[in-house]
Amino acid sequence: MGKRNRNRQNQQNRDQRPEGSRSRDNAGWGAGYSEIIKENKLFEQYYRELNIVPEGEFEEFMEAMREPLPATIRITGYKSHAKEILHTLKEKYFKEIQDLEIDGQKIEAPQALRWYPDDLAWHTNMSRKILRKSPLLEKFHQFLVSETESGNISRQEAVSMIPPLLLKIEPHHKILDMCAAPGRKTKSLSPSLHFIPFLLLSHMHSFLLSHGFVIANDVDNKRCYLLVHQAKRLNSPCIMVVNHDASCIPRLQLEHDGKKEVLFYDRVLCDVPCSGDGTMRKNIDVWKKWTTSNGLQLHGLQLRIAVRGVEQLAVGGRMVYSTCSLNPVEDEAVIASLLEKSEGALELVEAVADLPGLKFMPGITSWKLMTRDGQWYSNWSEVPEARHTQIRPTMFPPTDDEKLQSMKLERCMRILPHHQNTGGFFVAVLVKKAPMPWNRRYPKVMSSREVAELREGHVPAPSGAGVGLGVLASCPCPGHRGLTHTSPSPCSRPPPSKKMKLFGFKEDPFVFLTEEDPVFPPIQAFYDLSPGFPKLNVLTRTHEGKKRHLYMVSKELRNVLLNNSERMKVINTGVKVWSRNNDGEQFGCAFRLAQEGIYTLYPYIRARVITVSLEDVKVLLTEENPFLSRLGEDTHAQAKKLEMGSIVLKYRPDPNSPQCPIELCGWRGKTSIRAFVPRNERLHYLRMVGVEVFQDKQGKKAGRTTEAQEGSTELGEARGREEGGTQEPESTDTDQNGSANGCDWILLSYAKPLLI
Repeated sequence: MGKRNRNRQNQQNRDQRPEGSRSRDNAGWGAGYSEIIKENKLFEQYYRELNIVPEGEFEEFMEAMREPLPATIRITGYKSHAKEILHTLKEKYFKEIQDLEIDGQKIEAPQALRWYPDDLAWHTNMSRKILRKSPLLEKFHQFLVSETESGNISRQEAVSMIPPLLLKIEPHHKILDMCAAPGRKTKSLSPSLHFIPFLLLSHMHSFLLSHGFVIANDVDNKRCYLLVHQAKRLNSPCIMVVNHDASCIPRLQLEHDGKKEVLFYDRVLCDVPCSGDGTMRKNIDVWKKWTTSNGLQLHGLQLRIAVRGVEQLAVGGRMVYSTCSLNPVEDEAVIASLLEKSEGALELVEAVADLPGLKFMPGITSWKLMTRDGQWYSNWSEVPEARHTQIRPTMFPPTDDEKLQSMKLERCMRILPHHQNTGGFFVAVLVKKAPMPWNRRYPKVMSSREVAELREGHVPAPSGAGVGLGVLASCPCPGHRGLTHTSPSPCSRPPPSKKMKLFGFKEDPFVFLTEEDPVFPPIQAFYDLSPGFPKLNVLTRTHEGKKRHLYMVSKELRNVLLNNSERMKVINTGVKVWSRNNDGEQFGCAFRLAQEGIYTLYPYIRARVITVSLEDVKVLLTEENPFLSRLGEDTHAQAKKLEMGSIVLKYRPDPNSPQCPIELCGWRGKTSIRAFVPRNERLHYLRMVGVEVFQDKQGKKAGRTTEAQEGSTELGEARGREEGGTQEPESTDTDQNGSANGCDWILLSYAKPLLI
């Protein structure tokens, strides 16, 4: 059947549906979900028997699982901006909502999560249907959407905010997020899962060029690019996105004082793939797909990832293991097996004091397994040999009571949905007290020739060779087939590692510039960079041709890149600080400043900085090419002293004002100044200076108002009269109608409504 005939047939099928089923409220995004019955007898039977829910609360637990999950937001971004956004939410939107009534029902205002620090996380039960019924709620919704797109607010499930908080991050920490990308769980789950690196990096904005960094990894190549898109909103030079199987993520090297050392991380986040039965409130299809087989199949992978995580953890470091599953096979069983294999090198620590106000159930010390057909097994000895491929010894609790007691599994935390209106979750915090028993000494870095010789048995093994290096004779220990070690005696070993594989597209190379690179002298002279500017941290993505963009990474990430280019697959790193602008070459420099990297670069720029007033900021962000005469006298005078080209626009509020400092990239034209700021960031900065912004949907449907048309004409004329400016498609935000910077957004609380 041809495409046209298929479309005609589909239209006929739609027309034949009952009238009610064709409305958007009954179909669209929710199509199919209304048909899913939120019942799973196997699920109920399994968790009733395990007793993870307190006695007398099981019906309440099941009822909560069937209720929709409340929306939760978290304020991210730079510390000063986060405070300003919180102030706007509290003093404007939340106050307007708290007395609002719709259809005779009072709207419940958003509530702060009491266990999250500084009131930076909130939850609300308002649905999309409610949001459409009130202009006030519509403006609130648009505020959330806009700030989310600019990276200052993140929508994230409440329980998913817990693991990064328990990491207790400090500025100098080297952090590994082993399974970072959203949508990485089982295929049945939504691709809009939590994005944990946001919180990791939100703690790092005040020390962008410190020794701390985050390496965010995921096995799925396509999801890594989604991760890059999300991480770019943070504009941080301290993040690197890599693409590896977490269970065999390579051991990296660093160079210090001319010697190479193994990189051990201060913090490891191990949020592993899981069956996801704690997400039934938002992922309704889990109800019909859940079986006990899901947890049994994932247990081995979860344990391998956890083992690889503690191998890469520094002594004294902290690893947080978490799942959005309530199943002990995926939770306590993994932790117990990990502790048993560590032989005292790991300690499960108490985390109650780190999250005051959080309700949770302690970990359990006794559990049993159930197969898909309802067969129960209490210990490994009961499992028939025919099932040994599906059920493993590590899935059961330790049989030694003394050993089980020493593990202190009750220090694990299981969050149940009905206790505080959240999803289900499990988290455990481990501290590494000593090297793992199969690697009592830190592994030595060996060349490929030495590794080959060791494998062939030509030379004796160095003491303490690590599992990650995969050398020497096969391990004779039961269950350790294919593993290698330096001692002929039996040893404690983790599950065997898989061979590293690279997937997806081949990335462009990361090429660091030298201090003598010819690109630097004109940039140095034009912007008068301070002597401390780290030229060696600047990189590009091409060996040949003209450099289009220049990026910047932290000192330690540069160290990682230079010493591990053949060892890992890097998808993206660094923040863009300059972009090539051919028009600027005639003015002395072919590179203009990029807004993404302005907070990284600004401390080093000593020239071409214009201090602007509050009214100047409003003009610059609401008009595309305002004439110099539209700006204040002081700003006009400063601009007159500068030649044409890229500039920094600096706003410093009154010290007693709640507003935050702002730096914007701009262009000094012959008769005007233009701000090179993306639309969503324009909206954000306008809100930060007290200008309310909303989208006039009625105007969009009916066409632009006369005032809007006049404003658009004024901008067009200004653009036409500008002789020395630059028109770069990359930095001009246009909507589908060609209106500059999104003309459907109208400014309130301003002398005259303008379009941006």
